[in-house]
Amino acid sequence: MLKIYLARHGQDEDNAAGILNGRRDKPLTEAGLRQTQESGQKAKEVGLRFDKVYASPLGRTRRTAKIIAEITNSPEPEVLDDLIERDFGIMTGQPHSKIVEMCSPHILKSDNINYFLKPEGAETFPELLERADRVLAEIREKHFDGNILLVTHSDFGKMIYTAYYKLNWEEVLRMFHFGNAELLELSEESGPEDVRVFEIKQHRM
Repeated sequence: MLKIYLARHGQDEDNAAGILNGRRDKPLTEAGLRQTQESGQKAKEVGLRFDKVYASPLGRTRRTAKIIAEITNSPEPEVLDDLIERDFGIMTGQPHSKIVEMCSPHILKSDNINYFLKPEGAETFPELLERADRVLAEIREKHFDGNILLVTHSDFGKMIYTAYYKLNWEEVLRMFHFGNAELLELSEESGPEDVRVFEIKQHRM
């Protein structure tokens, strides 16, 4: 059976400062490194080893993937460009507090985050969903079974989850928060309500 695991990178400097990073490439904070080590350790404790590890090309995901791979005795991560975070367009580098001001009325509010839907230059969620379908097709073509780890980002990770279970993307954005260094399991054995392998203490979004 093929099991696809999704991990979000640990906290980076933009996360800690409340900045919308998108494709900005800030390093992990000390808290982010601790989260990532905790994630790897928890994966190891539940008996997880990954047959293949893929990471977004951004530094925060590559560092996260390398740490988890080392702790779980998994192969060296390989970069998969399509795992990169959503392009935030004009919202890149803006504080979270500016979302309502700059993006209304085209926003979607959840318990934890206000999502901007179509600011200038940004990828839309339907576009992300198309990219997520492409990633899943590539993984299924390369791997028929085993544990495959994809280390990615919050918005795009949720769209991979959406594509896997063929859900409505707006509903998924409101369903749960994909926290730093958390791990989700997408498989025939885990329904859409049961994907979280474990939670990691969060410091900021």
